[in-house]
Amino acid sequence: MTFRRISLFAAATLLFGIFAVSSARAQGSRSVADFSLKQDNTEVSLKNYAGSKAVVVVFINQTCPFSMLYQNRLAALSADYGGKGVQFLFIDTPINVEAAIDANEKVKVKATGGASLTLLTDEGQTVSTLLGATKTPEVIVLQPANGGFAVRYKGAIDDNPQVENYVKEKYLAQVLDNLLAGRPAGVADKRAAGCLIKRF
Repeated sequence: MTFRRISLFAAATLLFGIFAVSSARAQGSRSVADFSLKQDNTEVSLKNYAGSKAVVVVFINQTCPFSMLYQNRLAALSADYGGKGVQFLFIDTPINVEAAIDANEKVKVKATGGASLTLLTDEGQTVSTLLGATKTPEVIVLQPANGGFAVRYKGAIDDNPQVENYVKEKYLAQVLDNLLAGRPAGVADKRAAGCLIKRF
């Protein structure tokens, strides 16, 4: 075997190894032990849902136009998958006001009523920092594994934040369907469109 062929073989092997490691990371090698949220004066812990098939953590803000556009979709997803053993946690998250105004100009949406969601409080932004959330709405899908929760997906709910009827790819639903069927999540992350989370 010539030196050039050896070099090509070594390069191909290296690329395959990198791809394999990336795929392993994408399928949720990162895990979370536990975290707590507040609902009024009651503490809600992630570990309480260790018996769930999956936990969907949703970062939203009632003044973010993108969150408002997804409110009914999120309520429908929660109702549908809640009956299949999936727990949804909706976290009220502060946003950058200027970014929210810019977003409102882009989507031209008015603050109309939508489905009511039970909101939790993330004191000190501990959970959004832990999970790396940057926008509202953004979802993180966790699955009970090895005494903790593996991160299976992070990002957008679907591919059309503005018009529900024009959605072609339902990222969150696809991930949940795969996990419920005992398959890998498939897609690991998709960039979310929304309002930037404000860090204090």
